[in-house]
Amino acid sequence: MAEQTTQTSIGARLQARAAEGTHTIAREVSGFNGWLAVTITKAVGTMWCAYAFTVLALISLPEAIAGGTAPLIAWIAQTFLQLVLLSIIMVGQNVAAAASDKQAYQTYKDAETLLTINAELQRLMVQNTKLTEQIHAMVEKAKG
Repeated sequence: MAEQTTQTSIGARLQARAAEGTHTIAREVSGFNGWLAVTITKAVGTMWCAYAFTVLALISLPEAIAGGTAPLIAWIAQTFLQLVLLSIIMVGQNVAAAASDKQAYQTYKDAETLLTINAELQRLMVQNTKLTEQIHAMVEKAKG
């Protein structure tokens, strides 16, 4: 009886997992603000945006050079690094997030497979127990 309950709960869990699907970063976004933030992040987090920011930053480079050391250092720190590195870091985070989503999906599929194997093992154990009981009954009948 306990084996049947275990098998039923494993089957129910498999159905629940199939309905839930894999949780990814994209599935966690909700509402307008989340959508807007993700849309802007996707736009800014591209190498093309980094190239555009580089061009934009380089427009003010001649004035920074003409201003001397302090304005040049300020230009490097406040303009170039902040504009360009922002997009490059976001590209790296997007790549890492994609890898994380892929790993989550693989883990999900592995867990689903293990649950299926476990359900089959439970079924086989119940069947084995019944057959063993039948064998014992036949042996007792043959003795008696």
